[in-house]
Amino acid sequence: MMGVKNIVLNNGVSIPQLGLGVFQTPSGDVTRRAVLAALKAGYRHIDTAMAYHNEKSVGQAVRDSGMDRGDVFVTTKLWNDDVRAGRAREAFDESLVRLGFDYIDLYLIHWPAQGWQKAWQDMVQIYEEGRARAIGVSNFEPHHLDELLSLGGMRPAVDQVESSPLFSNRKLIDAAHRDGIDIEAWSPLGGTGGTLLSDPRLTEIGGRYGKSAAQVVIRWHLQRGVIVIPKSVHPDRIRENIDVTDFELSDADMRRIDAMDTGVRTGGDPDDFDF
Repeated sequence: MMGVKNIVLNNGVSIPQLGLGVFQTPSGDVTRRAVLAALKAGYRHIDTAMAYHNEKSVGQAVRDSGMDRGDVFVTTKLWNDDVRAGRAREAFDESLVRLGFDYIDLYLIHWPAQGWQKAWQDMVQIYEEGRARAIGVSNFEPHHLDELLSLGGMRPAVDQVESSPLFSNRKLIDAAHRDGIDIEAWSPLGGTGGTLLSDPRLTEIGGRYGKSAAQVVIRWHLQRGVIVIPKSVHPDRIRENIDVTDFELSDADMRRIDAMDTGVRTGGDPDDFDF
């Protein structure tokens, strides 16, 4: 099996294009075992957040793996309460302590909560101090990105947003890519409890490649140039989700999956959220 490709971010830092997400993964042994299974399967990118309450377990798993810290790309995020309270620097330090690291590979503003402009300035300082290798945002719409870019200074390295075949978010992705900002997809498989993976169109496409519907969707994201972070706690599913580098979807199949877009989100609206 070929390895997962890296994407070079706009500051020259490389990020593995496929990672493990741990949203809604319980802290403790569940998260630790999931991360260990992922690292054993060849993942080198783990995506957590303060709001997931499992940073400590992610850090423990990285240490337990015996791998060098520099070989595992770890993302975490600044939560909305800390954005609103102007606590970006303090929250960053707290995440470092929970993870047990002395730097973070990628630090993101989790949502465009009130005060995000000040949070971004604080994160630029953290980056300039060398304590985050890259900084970015999450759930920023094009108008948020426009405002951020108008502040001058650093461009975010990434914008992590909801994207799946049912909500492709194509317009935002194209706009971000034009501005040299990479996109990461959360809920890439349609979200917990969704029906995407039982869609007969994906099953039929997968059957022709000898792949599952989930593998087809992950491959679709990769071929769009998107960084993708599917989540699972099941070792077999974790292994399956990274076994996507030995086939390529045809242009016709890419268009068929594109055509599944409904324009309907499964997660929160970045312009109207109350958390």
